[in-house]
Amino acid sequence: MKRGEFLSKVIAEKGFNNMSLAKASGVPYTTIRSMIERDLSNASIDNLLLICKVLDVPPELLADPENWSNDKTQPYYALTSKDERDIAKDLERIMADLDSKEALAFHGEPLDDEDRELLRRSLENSLIVARQMAKKKFTPKKYRN
Repeated sequence: MKRGEFLSKVIAEKGFNNMSLAKASGVPYTTIRSMIERDLSNASIDNLLLICKVLDVPPELLADPENWSNDKTQPYYALTSKDERDIAKDLERIMADLDSKEALAFHGEPLDDEDRELLRRSLENSLIVARQMAKKKFTPKKYRN
């Protein structure tokens, strides 16, 4: 999601429209509209800070809309959409490596589709748990909930 689209979504979620946000923040309506249309590329820091204060969101969220969530009940080690994409890529790479080598066999017979799917799901769960454990271990204390 682009930063302008994200800002527009946050404005709507907080019960504002561009005009009411302009009145509440003191930032001109045309400036807010321009910020949304240009994905914040022309936004001044002062205007962003005013808007974020009125919307009650940290300014850092506008820098990384992919990982923003309204749900603050999620733990700091919860997987982001980027984590999920990385896990999916890793899983596909592992499965392709296993398939290409014809190394998966049980007593000399190749795995059937059901066993292959069970192995795939097991690997996926292992990758998810490993990623969460790494986030728990390596996330600096200042970024934890």
